[in-house]
Amino acid sequence: MLKNIIILIAFLHGLIHILGFVKAFDYANVSALTKEISKTAGILWLLAAILMIIFTLMFLLKKDSWVYVALTAVVLSQALIFYYWQDAKFGSIANLLILIVSIVGLFHINFKSQYRSDVKIGMQQMKNMTDTTLTKIDILHLPEPVQKYLDFTGCIGKPKVHNFRINFSGKIRSREEKAWMELTSEQYNFMPIPTRLFFLDAIKKQLPVSGFHSFKNGEAFMDIRLLSMFKVQYMKGKEMGISETVTFFNDICCMAPAALIDNRIQWLETEGNKVKASFTTNGITVSAWLYFNEKGEMVNFVSEDRYAAGKDGTLTKLKWSTPLRDYKMINGYKLASYAEAIYTYPDGDFTYATFTLKNMQVNPNH
Repeated sequence: MLKNIIILIAFLHGLIHILGFVKAFDYANVSALTKEISKTAGILWLLAAILMIIFTLMFLLKKDSWVYVALTAVVLSQALIFYYWQDAKFGSIANLLILIVSIVGLFHINFKSQYRSDVKIGMQQMKNMTDTTLTKIDILHLPEPVQKYLDFTGCIGKPKVHNFRINFSGKIRSREEKAWMELTSEQYNFMPIPTRLFFLDAIKKQLPVSGFHSFKNGEAFMDIRLLSMFKVQYMKGKEMGISETVTFFNDICCMAPAALIDNRIQWLETEGNKVKASFTTNGITVSAWLYFNEKGEMVNFVSEDRYAAGKDGTLTKLKWSTPLRDYKMINGYKLASYAEAIYTYPDGDFTYATFTLKNMQVNPNH
């Protein structure tokens, strides 16, 4: 809602600037502007209008460089308003709003820069990786339900996984009594040194909230900020590292099943259509049950090794599950397009997030 208001105000503000150009070149009688406007000033009014409209479109399309266009537009617009103050002073209100939004945007870019820097480092490590094809022979050591899953998802005959990129939309909440926050996210996972870099943008009470989850070979932190400035939650430590190891293993199982041939995964037990497996990295071992249906779809991932934060900030190990459904073709793979994240408390299940898979790319080079 707030985003739409900003877009509307900025767009209309940009259109109003065109009046200065119209008056300067005598295209129409603009009675609202009483002071004479030179042709040079008229061109500047038009330039301010163009910059405002470009900013609006970039803001709508979520292009980060909108911030710099917006700041340039505000500076030019306000300089013209100061010169033609009597006629244009109320435009300062719109410029102030755009300036505030731009400052928040600058903080967002700065906050996201650590995520982007870590992604860049991860991508540099991929330069020496050679693509090889996953074959039937590569999966013969896997339990039968897992082999069926890899075949169903279309992994056979495609590249082995070195890294993958994921985009989600969804919603999240911290407590059952709290309102849902809509979210979008971008994520990179790297296999050689297990790494998961997850950045989300959400809206809470009409205000933007951003979060960076970083997991690198068993060490992890979570940093959630209001307006990309004020920390509302920060967590790190041993329990966080264990929890994010579970999440990393879950990512492999749900979004990059071709990576299930990884030798850090041990297949422990098979009971019909469910299989128990463990994943080990940097001295941390976590396990989970993988549930499959007759078609070969994985329909749930259940682990007892993930921690949840209580209201007082204490961490408690709870059952964590991610039921999956709605399999669709996404970039050549048949994957679950919808998942929920659920903690099981003594008094029942709590669904704290839902995710809709928008894109998944194996071995991206950027």
